[in-house]
Amino acid sequence: MARLIRPRRALSTNPLKSSAPLGAAMAYLGIEGAVPLLHGAQGCTAFAMVHMVRHFREAIPLQTTAMNEVSTILGGADQIEEAIANLKKKAAPKFIGIASTALTETSGDDIAGDLQDIRARRPDFDDVRLVYASTPDFEGALEDGWAKAVTAIVDALVPQAEPCRREVEQHQVNILPAAYLTPAEVEEIARLVRAFGLTPIMLPDLSTSLDGHLAEDWSGRSLGGTPLDIIPTMARSKATFAIGESMAEAATLLGDRGHMPVRVFPALTGLTAVDAFVSALMGLAGVTDAPAAIKRERARLQDAMLDAHFHTGGLRYAIAAEPDLAYALSTALESMGAEAVCCVTTSAANPIIDLIPADEATVGDLGDLEAGARAGGATLLIAHAHGRHVAAALGLPLLRAGFPINDRLGAQDACRVGYRGTRAFLFEVANAVLAQSHQPRPEAFGAAPISPEFEHDGPQIVPH
Repeated sequence: MARLIRPRRALSTNPLKSSAPLGAAMAYLGIEGAVPLLHGAQGCTAFAMVHMVRHFREAIPLQTTAMNEVSTILGGADQIEEAIANLKKKAAPKFIGIASTALTETSGDDIAGDLQDIRARRPDFDDVRLVYASTPDFEGALEDGWAKAVTAIVDALVPQAEPCRREVEQHQVNILPAAYLTPAEVEEIARLVRAFGLTPIMLPDLSTSLDGHLAEDWSGRSLGGTPLDIIPTMARSKATFAIGESMAEAATLLGDRGHMPVRVFPALTGLTAVDAFVSALMGLAGVTDAPAAIKRERARLQDAMLDAHFHTGGLRYAIAAEPDLAYALSTALESMGAEAVCCVTTSAANPIIDLIPADEATVGDLGDLEAGARAGGATLLIAHAHGRHVAAALGLPLLRAGFPINDRLGAQDACRVGYRGTRAFLFEVANAVLAQSHQPRPEAFGAAPISPEFEHDGPQIVPH
């Protein structure tokens, strides 16, 4: 179990975390026909948009209420109303997800009350669903904002079912993916569920909105995502599965609304973790054996584990990531004999931190990653793209994982979940180790160094 460390410092030398409003905006983009609306100053939205555009390489329909000095003092209700009216006119969204920022939270705006008043006096807003989540920048990180937004969506759009009259869709299962899961990973999870004859409802679903596809037109709203008319039917599902501990609250609320069993899977990376998920799907589908294709994928993962363990056994690595992602990758590596000599994370709100296989987990920045990796003798770094500065300083390979990844293409296609994704992850780690430059020196083994006069670049002819 990891001991949580919170360093006290006056500044962050190399920031690791992204803000909670950005996480909420990403979750909202997983809803069909959606526009995320950040209630705050223009700069808050501009920075979030830059991160998402550079990560996904897509046009991101992120909007702002553009608060100024006067509206901050007098209240931002008028800005919210005007922003909704403008969005309806220009983009005709089906869904507007509102997230607060540090500015409006600090000024004390009653955003929920303002929205209630706006709905009462603007019947022309009835054709668009409005959902609000409180996500101040100064509290939590991307993972927390995502979780709060999903909880708000469930609270607003999933009706309360009556226990005695509940209609159950026997083959329907709710899946709540955590913030760290890429569009390709959401798609892989859905594929696994369908392999057992079940119908998954993914909430939110980035696999159809931010997967990187060309569309006939771009109208200023999300191109795909969970259909709005399907979300209320989640109350009739047979069960709810949450992927990631951060999604436990949203899953519990959804389970209460539909009076259904709930199960939280902390990770889907690693043989043991995927086996637990597949076993749950078998129970839900009422079968005693997995499909042949899934069993084949498991056998291929086992073979990959045999191949990779020569390079992962004894590997010392340092990781910096959101709590759910740090847990998923580190537990998979622990099962392969690797050791986390340093773990840096973004938020202390997630209880999964206690279970990360490291001596300590620091809520800090990439400066802590550099110090911990150097002190622990790490030979591999795992972090998002900003970890490249640490990798350059230490001369170590960097395995890019998390958000943002803005210096490589295809971040949305990375898949490290399921049997296939775990197999790819193990090869990724092993290949990073194999790619390291090895320059053995005789003096490192106690031998005398080679005299300069005997150094040469090519073969020598020794006379008889």
